[in-house]
Amino acid sequence: MGAKPGLHLGLMSGTSLDGVDAALVETDGERVARPGASLTLPYDAGLRTRLRALLDRADALARDDAELAEAERALTDRHAEAVAALLGEAGVAAGDVVALGFHGQTILHRPERRLTWQIGDAARLARAAGTPVVHDFRAADVAAGGQGAPFAPLWHAALAGALERPVAVLNLGGVGNVTWIGADGTVIACDTGPGNGPLDDWVAARAGVPFDDGGRITATGTVSVAVLARLMAHPFFAAPPPKSLDRLDFAAAIAGSELASLSIADGAATLAAFTAASVAAVRAHLPEAPRRWLVTGGGRHNPAIMTALGAALGVAVDPVEAVGWDGDAMEAQAFAYLAARSLRGLPLSLPTTTGVPRPMPGGRLAKPI
Repeated sequence: MGAKPGLHLGLMSGTSLDGVDAALVETDGERVARPGASLTLPYDAGLRTRLRALLDRADALARDDAELAEAERALTDRHAEAVAALLGEAGVAAGDVVALGFHGQTILHRPERRLTWQIGDAARLARAAGTPVVHDFRAADVAAGGQGAPFAPLWHAALAGALERPVAVLNLGGVGNVTWIGADGTVIACDTGPGNGPLDDWVAARAGVPFDDGGRITATGTVSVAVLARLMAHPFFAAPPPKSLDRLDFAAAIAGSELASLSIADGAATLAAFTAASVAAVRAHLPEAPRRWLVTGGGRHNPAIMTALGAALGVAVDPVEAVGWDGDAMEAQAFAYLAARSLRGLPLSLPTTTGVPRPMPGGRLAKPI
């Protein structure tokens, strides 16, 4: 028998660096009683710039770096604002929430070195919110030899119980990742390759906008077949799951691909095609082709990416809203669900999702003082 479902609040700040997603979920960490209210609180341009600067130099970053400490405080305080805003909108008292699931901001992910680094001050957040905070979700997995990512597959599987399977849930944030759920409930997951990250960086550098709103730039471009072929020659795509990426893992390959010689629109179209081709490449590593792909994350808002995915996959590709899910809230919901699992000592990851040697619990608890 599971525990009595309780209200948990999940928080996610993804590799796209756009802001804090917050979501309420009533769950015992096994059953999903009820997904609840959600919201996104954007980062201001200054915080986004500081976080990106930390990402760019994270490999050489000292833990006591003054700029790191300042950004971590600002990041944590923005999460506290998101908690207060969501509870206010939902009419829920902080005391009615069992725990917050606080992912923090990944600034470095190097599982081959048994290293993953998410910044965010859980103790500060617990004090500000007046609620226990479950955090540091990935560390135990990576320390045991797992990839530490992706970490939403068990949530996807919990949601997908009534769907026709096999089904794939594709998350397109800064990095892409997929959860494959078989007819017998088997769950396989891995990162697929670049999500929105390279495209966002491209249009930011060339057009001065943070992302390709509505796919307008991408839609006017022509894919460079030669550049796409060079990008798809990266050894990551031939490797079987489990496998994971850092947001900047393809930066060198992109820099060396002659993408810079293309126009803004052609470069955008080529990067969108790169995202779609990298997703299609994962099919060779799955036991059975998914009958349907459900897309969550910011990438589903880009019609050019969705069109490219449909062409590359040759089966139904739909936003998760087609089955009644909230694609803007799913990652935050996942960390609400994982917080409940952590408190019960249930696994957060599996050998088939991260390559960890055994089903692995994780997370640490910070209590308000």
